[in-house]
Amino acid sequence: MRIPDYPSRDSDKWSQVDAWFSEKLAPEDADLKYALANNTEQGLPTHDVSALQGKMLAIFIQMSRAVRVLEIGTLGGYSTIWMARALPPHGSITTIEFSEHHAEVASQNINKAGLAERVTLHRGAALDVLPTLHAPFDLIFIDADKVNNPHYLDWAIKLSKQGTVIVGDNTVRGGSVIDPSSEDPNVKGLREFVDMISEDERLEATAVQTVGEKGWDGFVMAIVKAR
Repeated sequence: MRIPDYPSRDSDKWSQVDAWFSEKLAPEDADLKYALANNTEQGLPTHDVSALQGKMLAIFIQMSRAVRVLEIGTLGGYSTIWMARALPPHGSITTIEFSEHHAEVASQNINKAGLAERVTLHRGAALDVLPTLHAPFDLIFIDADKVNNPHYLDWAIKLSKQGTVIVGDNTVRGGSVIDPSSEDPNVKGLREFVDMISEDERLEATAVQTVGEKGWDGFVMAIVKAR
């Protein structure tokens, strides 16, 4: 069982509920299980989305009829696999990973899942890679270092079109996001990220808190109204 990033006294029950819903609604097949096991064996941090969250991203792609997806922060490719599988046959996902080791593990997992032709994996700093990409993307998932979330949002908007969905992960952080006195660079980055979204008239957004096997966290979701 995953050790939650932001635990509480109810963490065990949250994990049990997640496991029950996952078994019913988002069962993992051999390739998804392999990806998580390989990540652990290779020493990657357990920051992957949960199975339910991976299925949620897949459903977002299907709901928005996304064809081109951008993921900022690959880690071991678990979320990449969920999203790539949800794309139509002509769809593609571009994903960016800073760590060479993480990218190599992700490549192994993506290849094992038979998705190499659908996934383009860029290795390097996202802020170096993003200016080289061609717009527009239909859905953009931001799940990298939170310090740079404001910069990632700028690029997400540049690489978007009207109707593009932007999803930011790990935006609650056990409630610390509401602490204006926090000296945590990740919290500061998230607060600026949310402020930017709230002040940008091109975006319509909401936030969802989540509890589960990862503890207490959440997502911010926005849609681009106009360019």
